[in-house]
Amino acid sequence: MQHVLQISRKIDYALRAMIHLAGLPADRIASLQDLPSTLHLPREFLAKILKVLAGRGLVRSARGAHGGYQLARPAQDISFLEVIEAVEGPVQLNVCLDHKERCDVSSSCTMYHVWKVGQDRMLEVYRRTTIAELASPPEPRPVALGFSARSG
Repeated sequence: MQHVLQISRKIDYALRAMIHLAGLPADRIASLQDLPSTLHLPREFLAKILKVLAGRGLVRSARGAHGGYQLARPAQDISFLEVIEAVEGPVQLNVCLDHKERCDVSSSCTMYHVWKVGQDRMLEVYRRTTIAELASPPEPRPVALGFSARSG
């Protein structure tokens, strides 16, 4: 059995909801009735996540018959990391990165710096990636295969 570092469903669902909302026209509100079926997510869990996102100022909610959700800020101003931290708190690969004293072997551990570099790089990618980038389809890019073009 393979074990992997894995993000929570809460993070996954929050990001999927934010990306979907970013893809809607600016004046459109997505209803809680439509979102779960469109995103294929459990309604009650999604409602809790959207409430958290609203509390963090990432989503605006409106009650009533024509109520629903929309982004509270422009998608290009919301990072992947901001959404993750809104629903789960600070990202940390290993407990020693925040609380080195909680590790029994910290004085002789040679892994700390590897964890630190890995976390710093991961967070930089998450910080630089905006929800707007993820809401629009990727532009096709030419694939460089490393061959030089020669005419025969």
